[in-house]
Amino acid sequence: LGLGLWYPTRYISLDEVKIWKTILNHLFAAVFSSVIWAYAGYFILSNWFSGNLEYTNFLSASLVLRIMFGVVFYLVTVSFYYMIFYYKSFKEKAEHESKMETLLKEAELRSLKYQINPHFIFNSLNSISSLTMSEPKIAQEMTINLSSFLRSTLSHNDRQMNLLKDEIENIKLYLEIEKIRFGENLDFEIDINKECERTEVPSMILQPLIENAIKHGVYESIEKITISLACKREKTYLKIQVKNNFDPDTAPRKGKGIGLKNIQERLKLIYNQDNLLTYEKTNDLFTANIYIPKET
Repeated sequence: LGLGLWYPTRYISLDEVKIWKTILNHLFAAVFSSVIWAYAGYFILSNWFSGNLEYTNFLSASLVLRIMFGVVFYLVTVSFYYMIFYYKSFKEKAEHESKMETLLKEAELRSLKYQINPHFIFNSLNSISSLTMSEPKIAQEMTINLSSFLRSTLSHNDRQMNLLKDEIENIKLYLEIEKIRFGENLDFEIDINKECERTEVPSMILQPLIENAIKHGVYESIEKITISLACKREKTYLKIQVKNNFDPDTAPRKGKGIGLKNIQERLKLIYNQDNLLTYEKTNDLFTANIYIPKET
């Protein structure tokens, strides 16, 4: 009988039926089934032990107690089954919410990532356009470099994570494009060790920092601007640092701050930390640090 209670419990759902109706249904079923169970047991046992008067008297005297025991057994069994159903339902909902959260996070990350590409292409095409008439050969060289960069970028377009080594190669291509335009006014230094190169980082995560260095450094200065990119282990993080000097006397270019905000949001979504990007502006030097959590 206890095993049979699985079915009414399964189909009298706590989510679909009002709680007071569910309680009344089960109380009625508990009393009804317990009465049948107790009297059926009394009938069978009293006939089986018909010659034992003392035992038949005990059966009669304990009939009400048996019914009460049956009700308790019914309620305990039903409660146990509801606990199983609730746990199963809770687990399914948790898995569903986790999948939905993952899909939402991937969609948001993809959206943030795709904000970078048009912005970069726009800047690069502006650079090429400015040289088309005055320096067509240089413009052609920039176009070839841009094509190489886009080919490399699109080949990893669907990946949210990429090796830092590959990201550095893309950054070099971009800087070569801009160096053709700005000549001796732009220089760059890259100091990345082997451990850093093998680390996976969010793809295109460095691009906005380099673009900011070009925009707020090279564009605003007639002096030589050096962009340096370095990486080292710092406790449980991999610290990627981008530095560039700038002319403090020029009026800063206005911008919406999309690049830095984009980086911060992506890092928070991927690593669930909101302190993985820091930056500071001191005298004539701008420094930005990205911290990638790394297992010890």
